[in-house]
Amino acid sequence: MIRVHTLLLHLLLAVALAMPAAVLAGAGDQYPAAPVLNQGKKWRCAYYEGGSYPDYQVIFLATISGLIKQGWVEPIEFPEYMKDHGAFWQWFSENVKSDYLEFVADAFYTSDFNDDFRRQTTKPIFLKRLQEQADIDFIFAMGTWAGQDLANDENHIPTIVASTSNPIAAKIIASAEDSGWDHIHAVVDPDRYERQMRLFHDMVGFQKLGVVYENSPEGRTFAAIDDLEKVARERGFEIVSCEAPFSNIKKRVAEEKNAECYTKIASQVDAVYLTVHRGVTLANLANIMKPLIENKVPSFSMKGSDEVQHGVLMSISQANFKYVGEFHAEVMGKILNGAKPREITQIWKAPPKIALNLKTAQLIGFDPPVDIMMASDEIYETISVVEKSEKQ
Repeated sequence: MIRVHTLLLHLLLAVALAMPAAVLAGAGDQYPAAPVLNQGKKWRCAYYEGGSYPDYQVIFLATISGLIKQGWVEPIEFPEYMKDHGAFWQWFSENVKSDYLEFVADAFYTSDFNDDFRRQTTKPIFLKRLQEQADIDFIFAMGTWAGQDLANDENHIPTIVASTSNPIAAKIIASAEDSGWDHIHAVVDPDRYERQMRLFHDMVGFQKLGVVYENSPEGRTFAAIDDLEKVARERGFEIVSCEAPFSNIKKRVAEEKNAECYTKIASQVDAVYLTVHRGVTLANLANIMKPLIENKVPSFSMKGSDEVQHGVLMSISQANFKYVGEFHAEVMGKILNGAKPREITQIWKAPPKIALNLKTAQLIGFDPPVDIMMASDEIYETISVVEKSEKQ
């Protein structure tokens, strides 16, 4: 049974507390973010990622949109998502125009989510370049692996770490208030996933929650397992888990193992929290959601509204990462104006808006009350489907 009054209270509290901007002040926050040259030359930018996870490209482009808004980059029409992030970077470096920034064509690095390749090849090669060639002025570090590889004393180049589930638990930064490294800045929302889980529990009132994740330090961090376990103890519900690998295997295998897990737990739970996982792709959501819908299991996406559009019942609306991209762009502008990354506020809270799929609600017999409808910023009336052959 949905506890509407409790839900409404949580939503009102979230509106009062959440801000689409930094909530703590740092010494570096006073710096301007306006476009400036690097002693008469363009700033040379590099891109470093753990692998081709779709959010990395989306958040990077949201950041570029923020830079366009600030005048660092000329307006440009972005292509649709490109699965090959290296090919995307090549296109971007050749087509983007800026009087202040250069996106260096040969400064793209990825490990394709292969940990051995990461440790033996990608990381040492990139760090050697930074130390010996000294031809990079700024780094976009996308994802947990990237942040871990660059948050150390082998790197001293200003670095923004983006798209990490929990940079503190991943030991990328020391705390929400202090990255611990002069050259590192990582956006963080310390209780983001706890808020999501409390909101979902208020909406559905489940007793058994299904969660799929890789049982590794990175996998537990991506899935915010510590946060989920904390709320489970607080609210008295049980977590029913299924382990699905995503490291050192092909993406197709990660998708298959992930879908198998959701099929396995669908009949054992009365709600599911879809965690961040390499096997949860838009093309694979139809396979993931089929057993959940058949068993009339409400679902909540950890990632956001894109997955709601493709069949998950609900999530927090992300407005295509617009707001966090603008935050990253402002931070980057301040860094290039002289602020140390460590001295710029890291805490950022997204505007509290709900994304809801009415078609999924109908299929599982979930009747959202007026309070939820009023709090929904994105409402989908159909379930979008991505074919395997499409870029996703």
